Amino acid sequence: MNITELARKLKIPTKELRQALPELGFDIGVRAIKVDDTLVDKITSAFEGKKKEEALLVSRDEVKRAPQEEKDLSADLSPEARKAKGGALAKAGEEQQIKEVKIPGSISVHDFAEKLSLPINKVMAELMSNGIMATINEEIDFETASIIAEDLGFKAEKGGKDAEGSKNQTNKDKLKKLLKEQKKTNLKSRPPVVVVMGHVDHGKTSLLDVIRETNVVAGEAGAITQHIGAYQVEKKNRKITFIDTPGHEAFKSMRARGGGVADIAVLVIAADDNIQPQTLESIRVIEQEKLPFVVAINKIDKLEADIDKIKTSLAELNLNSEDWGGKTICVPVSATKKQGIDELLEMILLIADMEKENLKSDFKGPALGTVIESHKDKNEGPVATVLIQAGTARLGDQFTIGSTYGKIRALKDYKGSKLDSATPGTPVRMLGLKSTPQVGDILEVITDPKELKNKIKAGTVKKSTKLNLGRGIVEKAKAEEGIEIKNLNIVLRADVVGSLEAVVEVVEEIKHEEINLNITKKALGNVTESDIIQAETSEVTDKSLVIGFNVALNPGVKNLAQEKGVNIKTYKVIYELIDDVKKNLEELLSLERIRHDVAKLEVLKIFRTETDAVILGGRVTKGKLATNLLTDILHEEKLIGAGKITELQSNKQKVTEVKTGSECGLKIQTKAKIAEGDVLEFYRIEEKAKTL
Repeated sequence: MNITELARKLKIPTKELRQALPELGFDIGVRAIKVDDTLVDKITSAFEGKKKEEALLVSRDEVKRAPQEEKDLSADLSPEARKAKGGALAKAGEEQQIKEVKIPGSISVHDFAEKLSLPINKVMAELMSNGIMATINEEIDFETASIIAEDLGFKAEKGGKDAEGSKNQTNKDKLKKLLKEQKKTNLKSRPPVVVVMGHVDHGKTSLLDVIRETNVVAGEAGAITQHIGAYQVEKKNRKITFIDTPGHEAFKSMRARGGGVADIAVLVIAADDNIQPQTLESIRVIEQEKLPFVVAINKIDKLEADIDKIKTSLAELNLNSEDWGGKTICVPVSATKKQGIDELLEMILLIADMEKENLKSDFKGPALGTVIESHKDKNEGPVATVLIQAGTARLGDQFTIGSTYGKIRALKDYKGSKLDSATPGTPVRMLGLKSTPQVGDILEVITDPKELKNKIKAGTVKKSTKLNLGRGIVEKAKAEEGIEIKNLNIVLRADVVGSLEAVVEVVEEIKHEEINLNITKKALGNVTESDIIQAETSEVTDKSLVIGFNVALNPGVKNLAQEKGVNIKTYKVIYELIDDVKKNLEELLSLERIRHDVAKLEVLKIFRTETDAVILGGRVTKGKLATNLLTDILHEEKLIGAGKITELQSNKQKVTEVKTGSECGLKIQTKAKIAEGDVLEFYRIEEKAKTL
């Protein structure tokens, strides 16, 4: 059992528990974070006995002084005062009840104060007293917020929408509002936007390869799609826009965003596998976004393929196939054999025809759209892949996207061909941004230069910041529990915003109470010399890593890292990155102490008592005794101390072990007073490396 959990069970502070354990004969080590389950009942029993003794002493003391105190208090208070005091005490009792509050992974100071129903200045004052100088719009992480909440009399639990979830919802609400404001006189049918979703390695990108007759999989590391890709194809002289989403668990936020801009979903499930975690999560996104969808049962060419098994699994989720009397459209396909592709496209167009009233947009107004990918190109600067959802984007248009703005210098389709304009349903790469936007941000073309100028002046186009300065108080709180905190600092670089966010998300989920994992810097582009210098600075007291995801490492940076002794590595597959971060974190963990009960002995005779040792004779009633074993000393089933075997004899000869039923003499190193009839319980402590 975790020591903090035991402290809560005993209703005392963890620090007080650590101080009291050695006094009661439980020396588990000052840095141990767990207590062996076999000791929990003994410790609980010992504490209850101690509490009873203390309560008895207190009650005797109160009996002696209570009458006088009562008399003195009564003399000082009038009946009205006594009544007022009683009301105040009742109110205080109510206030002492701890309120529970749910706090997300990150939250702004303003929203945090609202959660607690406290004045903002009181919350900010508490933050300042803990060394956190935060403005009302800055964000604090959950651990910081939970400690501040407890200081203010609340019990914090993790839950609710975090800043990222709130931001996505805000963007969706903003887009809905802007689309509603669009003129309804120039409505024309636009291409349906189809999102392709499913579990990793079920063949989503391979399927798209066949549809658009390209070979993207060969260019993806480990054959795993790690970006959102947007493409257009034609079927029966009609355009269809496809969005490919990554299947790996780390990219779930990217999948959710893909679902957020689509009209129709294609759920890909491998016929030689079954429904997997990311399949379920994709279904959740589809249902949440209320998307009409078709299931593409892929890899039907495989020997292990079992289409009925997939349909049965879907039926268990209340998604019955049409040929089984349900409403779920299932199309068997094979990407490698190019089977069922035409049928799949026809089903998509059929669904689009059924949804045609929802697939109309204004083509003449100023463009509106959503960023589905962004990155910084060394030649082109900030680049955003935008899905145009209303209006027409043209070269020279001025715009805002989230916290940045600019003027369209170039538009390119998914093949890299230059365009003069982009209409609704078209995905385009856009150049001319002042800085890199966030995935999910809304593109809004501004036709009035004054309006754009006013927005910039008003500060609506401004980057928000996430504050993570609570590290100090988190460390302080853990130190008070006796947990030695180590830091693993990470400098992170990635090629595009979506990948950067996905890596940050998965790295921040790797947690352990002994390690403070801190992303000290996250940026786009190749690893630089300043990244190495930053990592070297924090390496003085902590362990640091420089991680690059899908970026290059030039020789100069590599040589500097070697010279400074900085651990630097680049990755193309996220599995490998996650494994290495975990490995580095595990190397910082302290050893785990595990107790193994070995033997039990009944004391028959005390031969000699020394200052810090007792020589005695006894009978082994259980297990096998050996030298250097540790022992708990029990008198009338109550723990009175602890010790260690330093010498063991049988028939006046030194031995290394004594079996059950045998009598022996032994020397115990202890300061406890052992008596005949006492029971000694022997154990050994195993230390082993912890894993996540």
